[in-house]
Amino acid sequence: MTGKRPRPPLTEETLREMALRHVGRFATSRGKLLDYLHRKIRERGWEGEAAAAPEALVERLAELGYVDDRAYAAMKASSLSRRGYGARRVAETLRAAGIGEEEGAPAKAQSEAEAWDAADRFARRKRIGPYAAQAPDPKQREKWIAAFLRAGHGMGVARRWVDARPGEVPERDM
Repeated sequence: MTGKRPRPPLTEETLREMALRHVGRFATSRGKLLDYLHRKIRERGWEGEAAAAPEALVERLAELGYVDDRAYAAMKASSLSRRGYGARRVAETLRAAGIGEEEGAPAKAQSEAEAWDAADRFARRKRIGPYAAQAPDPKQREKWIAAFLRAGHGMGVARRWVDARPGEVPERDM
């Protein structure tokens, strides 16, 4: 017998402890925590007398301040912007994390306000446009534009940065 023993099914108490441990270790949103708890219930099963209610547990943790979607959205948007990602990528990441429009609006507005600086950081990190060693050939230019678009920047911003000559940072026109 070399296999591991199966983990016992979850109870209300073990689910609560698991949720507290998770929010203690990771910054998370309500949606991500709920997905995590549903996955654990699916993996291990449920042994409690009443049906599993992870939604109520997540709401209780939010009431206590352990889970804050606004703070998570602001932190995530700021982190992505610092790494050079655009407003579209930030909005998509927040949507995937289960952040609602109301909770995510300030973070989205902040990422839109920092879009030019994020594009600058992205170009610098990827050595694109003004940070490249030499002007790109047409195929390399297309790759750079695609990289900007995948990072969540608009086509206009991507073209301005990609078409900038090495050593000449484009002027902000916003």
